[in-house]
Amino acid sequence: MPAIPPEAAAQLIEAGRRMDRFGWVPATAGNLSVRLGDGRVAITRSGCHKGFLTAGHVMAVDLHGRAEDPALRPSAETGLHCGVYRRFPAAGACLHGHSPAVTVLSRLAGPAIRLSGYELLKAFPGLPTHEASVAVPVLDNDQDIPRLQARVEQIWDADPAAPPGYLIRGHGIYVWAEDMPGALMRLEALEFMLACELEARRLR
Repeated sequence: MPAIPPEAAAQLIEAGRRMDRFGWVPATAGNLSVRLGDGRVAITRSGCHKGFLTAGHVMAVDLHGRAEDPALRPSAETGLHCGVYRRFPAAGACLHGHSPAVTVLSRLAGPAIRLSGYELLKAFPGLPTHEASVAVPVLDNDQDIPRLQARVEQIWDADPAAPPGYLIRGHGIYVWAEDMPGALMRLEALEFMLACELEARRLR
């Protein structure tokens, strides 16, 4: 089996530490991945704390989520990462976290959370100004990952301009970008706006 490039593992380790510092991956929550140059996906293994990752916590799967080493178990939601990479050839990194703002707001929301007027909307493609509005999809949680991924694809089919991110109700957030710095920027921007939305609800 080809080795996972050390730089790919290093990206995941640093991203996990950064997300942990913000409290977005408590306990063993969350999962992180990058697309490798040969088409494989490097992803965090199941059951590891993302703030304490080592190269040994990273494994490789193909674009359908099949582990190269059958002795290793990838994150339960590997299929959602692979769905992003299959759909968007330019996607190079995908992040999944479980912040309080995402968990609470997604439980209160309908099929989407609309974000308007935020300067950080410029983190999304095609939005050069804060004078914009984005509807971030919210999907009901489902332990059947292929069925959940099918619902994600229905959203993408219905709206090709849908933002590169979505929420799973009461569970967490997914974002992706061309590379890891872009995915982290997008995650931080979306987390900031959702935290503002949660604070605004408290003040009403």
